[in-house]
Amino acid sequence: MWNYTEKVFEHFKNPRNVGEIENPDGVGEVGSIICGDALKLTIKVDRPTEKITDAKFKTFGCASAIASSSALTEMIKGLTLAEASKITNQQIADFLGGLPGEKMHCSVMGMEALEAAIKNYRGGKAEKVIMGVGERVVCKCFSVTEFVIRKAIKLNNLHTVEEVTNFTKAGGGCGQCKGEIEKIIKDYWAEAEHKTFAKMTVVEKIKMLEKVLSEEVNPKLKADGGWIELVDIEGSTVKLRFLGMCHGCPSSGATLKNVVEKELREKIDPTLVIEAE
Repeated sequence: MWNYTEKVFEHFKNPRNVGEIENPDGVGEVGSIICGDALKLTIKVDRPTEKITDAKFKTFGCASAIASSSALTEMIKGLTLAEASKITNQQIADFLGGLPGEKMHCSVMGMEALEAAIKNYRGGKAEKVIMGVGERVVCKCFSVTEFVIRKAIKLNNLHTVEEVTNFTKAGGGCGQCKGEIEKIIKDYWAEAEHKTFAKMTVVEKIKMLEKVLSEEVNPKLKADGGWIELVDIEGSTVKLRFLGMCHGCPSSGATLKNVVEKELREKIDPTLVIEAE
């Protein structure tokens, strides 16, 4: 049995704002009854102030889905659209005192429904907007798109397929998409690492490179009586010099690619290119 908080039980047993607003200003609908969970959120907005004056929901799903939807409507009433748009799935879960890891996808569904409703309001059409439509579907069992997976990874700092499944349900069916999900995770964090490194100053890059060389690379070369020192860095190109017994060694080129470049790419930036001086 899932370990639910008292507040989750309270919002499940006595959900707030159930129903659908007549002539809503914004509609957001996510999920699918076929896939197991679905949520329709309708909002009423005071146009001069852009404050959400009312919010109602209809949901099909488990206790966490109902509680998360109920909590969301309570959280957003009285907020401006700008304020509401900053609400994350983690804040919805925190409002309820936490959710089991395997049920975090319910709070994600609430966040996506809110985003869709606001997007719908901005477009001036009070009709259904489904997040992720037109995007490439990765998990066919639950109709989860790559867009949804990458967004969940970014917002919740996810690093494993199991975590992605907990937050999006992707991979929770037949499991055939797990390999693709793993690749999306790897690619996302590789891109993130590259962006972080690219924004560093030259001094920061040098400090990071020297730290990895001294703590990770050179200890592996000690057995051969050699070591490597940093000469320069230009963009993504790192220039190194072999010293000691490694200097002039016929195998130094192979060491550079198989050991040093691999280590620096894994620890710092996957786009780094190593050159010997």
